[in-house]
Amino acid sequence: MITAEPVSDLRDLDAAFTIRETVFVHEQGVPADAEYDLHDRTDARHYLARATDGTPCGAARWRTTENGVKLERFAVLEQFRNQAVGSVLLKRVLEDVQAAHPEATVYLNAQLRAIPFYERHGFRKVGDQFTECDIEHFKMIWTKPD
Repeated sequence: MITAEPVSDLRDLDAAFTIRETVFVHEQGVPADAEYDLHDRTDARHYLARATDGTPCGAARWRTTENGVKLERFAVLEQFRNQAVGSVLLKRVLEDVQAAHPEATVYLNAQLRAIPFYERHGFRKVGDQFTECDIEHFKMIWTKPD
């Protein structure tokens, strides 16, 4: 069974950073200095997904902003894609965000190819398409289920 948990030690944080580097820097060509920021070591809450055998396979983070709670840096290693890793990770993050900030607006900036995934989980596009690190995105806001 795939699991997703908050990062609780430096070893898991390093695993999350390694996943992000593999996906964003190596696969997508995002500059490393754009991938990592001050929030990584200060106010962001990090998550790590593990495959059934315990192998780290996905990562994400969230943080509060002046606009609500921003979900960021969702990454799943290529060999684990289309196996529900992203769904397990997103559901766990949303559970924790709702527990900590039940009234906050929850939003993210989604790459175009990820929009259908986020729509299946209750997010909707808002605003115009924009470019971030040479990748097209839309801002998306989560609608809490009734």
